[in-house]
Amino acid sequence: MSKNTKISALSEKDGVNKPEILSSQVAKHIKEFRKKEIAASELIEKIIAGDKVALSRAITLVESNNINHLEKANEVINGCLPYANKSVRIGITGVPGVGKSTFIEAFGKHLTGLGKKVAVLAIDPSSTLSHGSILGDKTRMEELVKDENAFIRPSASGESLGGVARKTREAIILCEACGFDTIIIETVGVGQSETAVHSMVDFFLLLKIAGAGDELQGIKRGIMEMADAVVINKADGDNIQKAKMAKVEFNRALHFFPPKSSGWQPKVMTCSAVTKDGIADVYDLISEYITQTTTSGYFDLKREEQNQYWMLETINEQLTASFYNHPEIIKQLELVKQKVFNHELSPFSGAQFLLDVFRKK
Repeated sequence: MSKNTKISALSEKDGVNKPEILSSQVAKHIKEFRKKEIAASELIEKIIAGDKVALSRAITLVESNNINHLEKANEVINGCLPYANKSVRIGITGVPGVGKSTFIEAFGKHLTGLGKKVAVLAIDPSSTLSHGSILGDKTRMEELVKDENAFIRPSASGESLGGVARKTREAIILCEACGFDTIIIETVGVGQSETAVHSMVDFFLLLKIAGAGDELQGIKRGIMEMADAVVINKADGDNIQKAKMAKVEFNRALHFFPPKSSGWQPKVMTCSAVTKDGIADVYDLISEYITQTTTSGYFDLKREEQNQYWMLETINEQLTASFYNHPEIIKQLELVKQKVFNHELSPFSGAQFLLDVFRKK
C-alpha cells in the first residue's frame, strides 16, 4: 500500500474464518434437529421424565399460532394433565424498574437451595407497532439460569391483556408435569391491569419500591385488593428508612379494603434482592398462606374456580381463532374494513355482516 493511499475509518481487517467442522457439520446437525418432528407421545414421555429441552419444545408448540399445531398441542397438554396440579403457583407483579427479575433470581436461588424445583415463566411486553419482544429475562437471571433445578422461559405477551401471555396457563401445566414444584409467573408489569395472572396463581405478590412517587398508585383499589402480600424491594443502603415508612403507609391502606374470601390478611414486608435480606421471610410468609388456605379448603376451591374460568376463556379464544381463520371471513374482512374506513359502512354494521357470514358456514 502506497504512502498516499488513505485508509478509511470504516475499513475492516479480515476476520478469522471458522473451522469447517463448526460452520457446516455442526450447523447442519442443529438444523436437522430443529426440523425433526417429535410425536406428541414422545414429547409427553420426555416431559414426565423431566427433560427440559422437551418442555421448551412443548411450550413452543402450545404457543404456536399455526392452526395445524392445535391438535398436537392439545394432545400434549391432555397427556401431561394427570401429572400436573402438584405445585405452588406464585404470581409476581410490579411496575417496570421495581426489580422483579432481580427479586425472582434471589427468591428462586433461595428455593432451589431448599431443594425445590423452580420454573419461571417470564412475560415480556410486545410492541404494538412491530409486535416484537426483547425476551431478555434470562440475561438478568445469570445465576438462576445455570441452576440445574431451575427452568426459565420468557414469552411474549402478544395481544393478551392482563400481564400474561396467551398460553401461560398451558405452560404451567407442562412445567408441573415436568416435575417443577414451584411455578413463578413474572408479569409484564403494567400497573393496574395485572388481572389475568390472579386467575391462574395460588399466591399473588405485589412488588413495590419506596421513594419513587409510587405510594399513591399502590394504594389505589384493583391490584392492591388482589395482592396476598406487598413486598417493598430495594430496602438497602440509604433507602432502608424510606422502605420502613412505605411499609407503614401500605399497612394502613390495607385496612381500608374488604376482607378476603380466603380469610387471609395480606401482609406488607420489606426486602433487598441485592443483599438477600428478607428473601427467606417472603418464602416463610407464602408457606404460611399455603398452609392456612389448604387447611380451610380455600386452596382447592380456588383451583376449581380457576379451571372453570379458563375453560370459558378457552372457548372465547377458540371462537375468535375459528372466526379469523374461516375462508369466507379471510376473503371478506379487508373489503369490509375498507368500507368502514371510507364511511360507507358503520363499524357495527360491518361487524354484523361478518358475523352473519361466519354463522352461515
